Amino acid sequence: MSSKNTSLKWFLPSVMPILIVFLILIPAPCSAIMVNCSQPNQPALLEALNPVFNLSAIRPVMNMTTYTNVSTFFTLYGILGVNEKAQNLMTYIWLEFWWRNEFTIWDPVQCGTDKISLPRDKFWVPDIVINEFIEKNTAPYVPYLYLFSNGRMHDAQPVKVVSSCNLDIYTFPFDIQNCTLTFNSYIHSAKDIKIFLGKPADKITEVSKMMMTTMGEWELLDITAHKYSTHIENEDSSIDELSFHIRVRRRATLYVLNLLIPSSFLITVDLFSFLLPPQSVDRSSFKMTLILGYTVFLLIMNDMLPITGNTIPLINVFLSLCLALMVASLLETIVITNLLCGSANLSPVPHWIQVLVLQILGCLVFLPRKTKEQGDADIKPSTVVAHCKADEGPPEESVPVVEDKALDELRSLGRDLRTIRLQVEQQLSGSQSSEEWIQVGFIIDRLLFGLYILFISVSFITIIIIWVNSYNAS
Repeated sequence: MSSKNTSLKWFLPSVMPILIVFLILIPAPCSAIMVNCSQPNQPALLEALNPVFNLSAIRPVMNMTTYTNVSTFFTLYGILGVNEKAQNLMTYIWLEFWWRNEFTIWDPVQCGTDKISLPRDKFWVPDIVINEFIEKNTAPYVPYLYLFSNGRMHDAQPVKVVSSCNLDIYTFPFDIQNCTLTFNSYIHSAKDIKIFLGKPADKITEVSKMMMTTMGEWELLDITAHKYSTHIENEDSSIDELSFHIRVRRRATLYVLNLLIPSSFLITVDLFSFLLPPQSVDRSSFKMTLILGYTVFLLIMNDMLPITGNTIPLINVFLSLCLALMVASLLETIVITNLLCGSANLSPVPHWIQVLVLQILGCLVFLPRKTKEQGDADIKPSTVVAHCKADEGPPEESVPVVEDKALDELRSLGRDLRTIRLQVEQQLSGSQSSEEWIQVGFIIDRLLFGLYILFISVSFITIIIIWVNSYNAS
């Protein structure tokens, strides 16, 4: 009796692995429903598939632990537009899904075909969604999909995608946007559905560029793909995600011709207005006309500028600085005109202005301080001669009486010359402060002219660099 128990104990562990393998392999012959067609035509195949249609409510796997591999890719058919204010990208894509239905398989020779198109609602379809989708799909609905003889299923449909995208328009109109379309199952975890890339990303880019018919102001650069797994909170599972990154570049030619070049022309005309002599030409009227024209130009072109609250585009800063410089040049012209016309009535130039403007800034703009030595040298000899002639003593007694009348005239003339000399000296003392104020105005005028040239040079170089970099990014 003990020998029997011993042999039984030895037998059970030895056959246990064989039993386990046998139990695993039992469902193998039943892994798919073999469809038998009575005739090699589509009606016979459709009738034979009726049992499969009754299983459309469940995932098409024989074993629930088996996950469904869904391969996906798309063809970008058109870039409909980018809304900077709403921060979204509008595209039109041809979306395709491939997966395996384990419930059916048939012999192509027996049934007369290796594939058949059937209504979508007859089968289980993966619940793959685009996370960035923010509006309803308005593309035409495709009610059919393909079922192949080996159980493979192919679903293709057009989709008008309005997706959220974080737009960076700092370098507008030379900006490059990178928007993402993330595909994942809405309900099923990675234990049920795994998503794979059905076509290489460079092939997707190549086909999209070849098939694309609608781009507008945007140009497709490339499409890249990356796969991620997102962990589900409070669950020991994750969700498979497949992200497509679409890089598009704005065509900047329209904005350069209609916005940047006219603005540069106006600011250049305002720059050369500094060459007009302020003492003989009314600069202010000319500059006010330029400011009015530039303001109207900005109002007309306002619809071309992007509207967003995230960042301020560099071109908005450029246009604002252009307008600010025009206004500053007008104010400076008003100051110069006031100094030229009313400098004689102004108080002497303060010492700090003499140091800062006349000495320091004057040397920077190559306008050294003027002196009065030459003007005084031109006037003093004549006044000295007049003074000497007026102070001559009376003639001697021996001069005839006839000349007394002429001497009185000379004495009267001498007194008039002394009065004129006193007035000239007063004007000379007052004209020094007047010319200092005028010199201050000329220095400020030259300084603003230099700042204008610096601003225009830096702006043009920056625009050219950004433009070149945007095209090199492709």
